[in-house]
Amino acid sequence: MPENASAYWGGIFFSLAAGMMWGLVFVGPLMLPEYPAALHTFGRYLAFGVIALPLAFLDRTELKRLTRTDWLAALKLAAIGNVLYYLFLASAIQRAGGALPTMIIGTLPVVIAVCANLLNHQRDGRFPWLQLLPSLGLILLGIACVNHVEWAALRQNPDADTARYFTGAMLAVGALACWTWYPLKNADWLRGHTDRNPRVWATAQGLATLPLALLGYAGFWGWAWITQDPLPMPLGPRPWNFVGLMMAIGLLASWLGTLCWNAASQRLPTALAGQLIVFETLAALAYAFLLRAQWPEPLTLTGIALLILGVLRGVRIKPL
Repeated sequence: MPENASAYWGGIFFSLAAGMMWGLVFVGPLMLPEYPAALHTFGRYLAFGVIALPLAFLDRTELKRLTRTDWLAALKLAAIGNVLYYLFLASAIQRAGGALPTMIIGTLPVVIAVCANLLNHQRDGRFPWLQLLPSLGLILLGIACVNHVEWAALRQNPDADTARYFTGAMLAVGALACWTWYPLKNADWLRGHTDRNPRVWATAQGLATLPLALLGYAGFWGWAWITQDPLPMPLGPRPWNFVGLMMAIGLLASWLGTLCWNAASQRLPTALAGQLIVFETLAALAYAFLLRAQWPEPLTLTGIALLILGVLRGVRIKPL
């Protein structure tokens, strides 16, 4: 434990708060299931972009230093790490439920380590493959346990669509790929621009997300009009619920969650902070089962425990 115990426990508190905020994005699509994933995605990032505007005003001097190449990089990160990621994730949750996609996304810390091993080993060092294998085995076994429970429940429902469930699992893998790519590329930019403020770079990505969300929202609205979709646009059948949920997720998950995580990162060793990302997975699973109004099956709890053990074991491994 660090010498400053108050900083240590403050970091634990902030990481827990960040996980609880980020877990909300996994249940938003379940709270408004009649809204398509595209509306959940563009609505969330439209709200986040609006929230980012006053932050951009405060950082306007630093933002002027960014070049055209920098803004193109921010646009790519926003498109893949924000919009495409959540489009995949929201679609996956609406098809496969909350538990399995959450477990798949929960593998991020170790998946990122594996990809960094392949791509950045010359810069950051190589993680020993033999030490990573037990972690990967625990994670895969945990996902298999949860998938077995979800699949068994699906098979018992005569109205269930197994193809839809399988598609949801594949979309969750797509979301995992997006959020594996994002931190690696984001780290590449930050390490190549050590003179830039990371907060300003986050603000730039928020600004880059806003036009993407506006274009996406307008494009979906136009598509709905062309195809005569019965969904009432622009705000759907429950406009106040939709606007409230989008603003809540934009404020709490996209802004406050990041703020809490930055506060935790300032107080805790990086190795410990990386392990505490697991709070997001636990919060998301808790919210999903609360919405179901049921307690997880014993095998589901076993799978969650295996996932946590695998992630905690993986993030303790040091590169050579």
